[in-house]
Amino acid sequence: MAINVKLLKKICEAPGVPGYEQRIRRMIIDEVTPLVDECHVDNMGNIITIKKGKSSDKRAMVAAHMDEIGFMVTHIDDKGFVRFTTLGGFDPKTLTAQRVIIHGKKDVIGVMGTKPIHVMSAEERTKMPKTTDFYIDLGMEKKDVEKVVSIGDPITRERELIEMGDCVNCKSIDNRVSVFVLIETLRKIKTTPFDVYGVFTVQEEVGIRGANVAAHTINPDFGFGLDTTIAFDLPGAQPHEKVTSLGHGTAIKLMDASAICDYRMVDYMKKTADKNKIKWQPEVLTAGGTDTAGVQRMGKNGSISGAISIPTRHLHQVIEMAHKKDIESSIKLLGKCLESLDTYDWEHK
Repeated sequence: MAINVKLLKKICEAPGVPGYEQRIRRMIIDEVTPLVDECHVDNMGNIITIKKGKSSDKRAMVAAHMDEIGFMVTHIDDKGFVRFTTLGGFDPKTLTAQRVIIHGKKDVIGVMGTKPIHVMSAEERTKMPKTTDFYIDLGMEKKDVEKVVSIGDPITRERELIEMGDCVNCKSIDNRVSVFVLIETLRKIKTTPFDVYGVFTVQEEVGIRGANVAAHTINPDFGFGLDTTIAFDLPGAQPHEKVTSLGHGTAIKLMDASAICDYRMVDYMKKTADKNKIKWQPEVLTAGGTDTAGVQRMGKNGSISGAISIPTRHLHQVIEMAHKKDIESSIKLLGKCLESLDTYDWEHK
């Protein structure tokens, strides 16, 4: 099974920062509607799809957030330079001289600027940059900037998807790779024992907001979070720091800072992976959280929840990287888990 890189590229390159997911939402709806029995958008902006199973007695919810980290315009100065605030967490040192797109009355390319090293003091050269040190240079005077850019306009990174060896490299692998995994899983699964709610959530990067609302509405019995996780398999990393490694398979989450995965779901996912010869690795993420927390806790009864994570290098930087085989393994594991939910004894022991 080879992944559809053309579709992944289209999904990753689409803009959609928290609260401004319009373009990526339209793209997902067009792609997923033929694959499911029902598809609608809730008041929050989540896309909620339903793929009917043999029984509607229980519900399985899968959440993949469609938003990406980005920025919002906060000020245009007298010379036309744009100031901004962040939407989600950024590694500021990676922003220097990077291109961004301001989505105003039309899309405008800008460059992240900061003080040139030639005029920095010795002390300034040793300090880590902050996001507030940067401005966006559009190459235009203020009067021209104001014709197309307004306070509150969203800003995204300008980076296309390319293939590098066995990997894909692009902005917004977090979490568009999970959007891709969920779409491809809905395409491939045939018969499931229970109704599957495939949910493409909004505003995860600013606090798991969309997943909380969707889980409250759906009240799932079983829950699966889909997101990226850290692959710190890089020079200088100690073995205990790696979390996951690229090319070593999909990751089965044990915990992160917002959720401890249900021991039954973890056991079920491990056994399902082994039974179907799907390569996997454990994930313990001591910082950061995902939609898994919302899916697990926000339904009326709570849900038996776990998560499938895609190992990713360079997270929350200008570009991010994932291994094609790990993406493939994630699609396979999610599909097999959804198709076999009625074969496991879910009683507390």
